[in-house]
Amino acid sequence: MASHIGRRKFLATLGGAAAVAWPLAARAQQPAMPVVGFLRSGSLPGPDTTHRVTAFHQGMKETGYVEGQNVAIEYRSDEGQTDKLPLLVADLLRRQVAVIVGNTPAALAVKAATTTVPIVFVTGGDPVRYGLVTGLNRPGGNVTGISFISAELGSKQLGLLRELRPGAAHIAVLVDPKWPLTERFVSELRAAALAVGQQLIVLDVSSDREIETAFTTLVQRGAGALHVGIGAFMGSQRERIVALAARHGIPAIYTWREAVADGGLMSYAPSINDAYRQAGIYAGRILKGEKPGDLPVMLPTKFEFVINLKTAKALGLEVPDRLLIAANEVIE
Repeated sequence: MASHIGRRKFLATLGGAAAVAWPLAARAQQPAMPVVGFLRSGSLPGPDTTHRVTAFHQGMKETGYVEGQNVAIEYRSDEGQTDKLPLLVADLLRRQVAVIVGNTPAALAVKAATTTVPIVFVTGGDPVRYGLVTGLNRPGGNVTGISFISAELGSKQLGLLRELRPGAAHIAVLVDPKWPLTERFVSELRAAALAVGQQLIVLDVSSDREIETAFTTLVQRGAGALHVGIGAFMGSQRERIVALAARHGIPAIYTWREAVADGGLMSYAPSINDAYRQAGIYAGRILKGEKPGDLPVMLPTKFEFVINLKTAKALGLEVPDRLLIAANEVIE
């Protein structure tokens, strides 16, 4: 019950306009509003999702669509249980949604269920490799979207960690084994580590309790630094992971800028919020009649390297000048 109330409150704050009751006569004359499905694997609401939804609304607004005024949005999430996704997809399809926006597991579940309803994905991986589209420039079919390629950035992030902790014999990596992009992410990271003779300690985490256990393990095994992996579960646990890294004195790199704003040490990634804004723009363009297959998959053009100097000082780390110069943002 509490989660339903929480979600209602969350949705009310997102789109107060949706709660405004129009006079019955006026409503009768209005053509039915198009409905957009917003489907996520992971939690909704959650610490990482409110910003994503706000950015998505911003993108839709840029194409002239405002929730509650001329578009309705149906929010669904599997609360971290991916086996629920097919049921959630079936529910959205029954509601005759005009387009469905989803993260990687959600988009894959929608693609398996329909070849006609337009799909806009937001993924951290290569959408061709994961079978979402056959090509980037003209994806064809009923699918397009945005990739912020976080799964492909592991070697760069590992290099930044090594620059900050050159003496770290072992670097720990937290990964969610259930996330579809994890296997690729780990194989790229292992290849990058092998090339420079770096030892990795890969730890699977997919529940709250496993995060506590993982930190105990990485401390016991002498990890000198931590790479916090990718995916919705990691994002939802961001604040907890930042707090545990601080408590154990472990320098960590993240794939979201928000983690560094929360007190994490550093991040290197494109803006995921901007990817959701672009998804909102694509959803609006599709509502106006454009075909998803004609809209090229968008890739990030800007990567942000953010360092929290206050956290570095608390960890007793001297940040090399070359890293400070390379940073897009230094939080003091």
